[in-house]
Amino acid sequence: MSGRCIFFMHLLLITCLSMNFVNAQNISKTVSVADTSKKIDTSHKKERSIASKAALRSAVLPGLGQIYNKKYWKLPIVYGLLAIPVSTFQYNSSWYKKTRYAYTVRATQDTANYANIAPELQPISTSSLRLYRNQFRKNMDFSVLGLLVMWGLNVVDATVDGHLRKFDIGDELTLGIKPAFSSGTGQIGLTATLQWGDKKSSK
Repeated sequence: MSGRCIFFMHLLLITCLSMNFVNAQNISKTVSVADTSKKIDTSHKKERSIASKAALRSAVLPGLGQIYNKKYWKLPIVYGLLAIPVSTFQYNSSWYKKTRYAYTVRATQDTANYANIAPELQPISTSSLRLYRNQFRKNMDFSVLGLLVMWGLNVVDATVDGHLRKFDIGDELTLGIKPAFSSGTGQIGLTATLQWGDKKSSK
């Protein structure tokens, strides 16, 4: 076999090996990208699952989603906010019943039950009793609406915490407060600085 033939055979062999190496690298990159995308997709699915579970729990019972997210310090806030519309509903409901009864007795001229009207409402005219009754009824509706809004905010809060449960800012984001001196006014104050970058590398 001539030297020229051997040379071309070596060249052909090197070319084939090179192509196989390049193909192997491309396959490796494709698999790596696919694995990364799978990991990201799995992570997103896990976050959505956590958020969905937290939202469902808070929808069933306020504060239960916060417990699931281990945000125990939010429980007093949740129930404190929910207590506002509940207490206002009870207050307006009590006065609605009193004014409705008083107005009914006055409008029907049921003199036998005049004494059963609440003492605070006895001096009030019939037309004023009707206005008060309608106002307390409207306030009851607003209280129910407020309760639904607070309940919904409780669900939204649990959902957001569920999404951020795996979120980690790390050491790259730094918020600092430093004293500052203004040469123009001659006053001393404080300045907030937001730094992005590794703390160790910034030294």
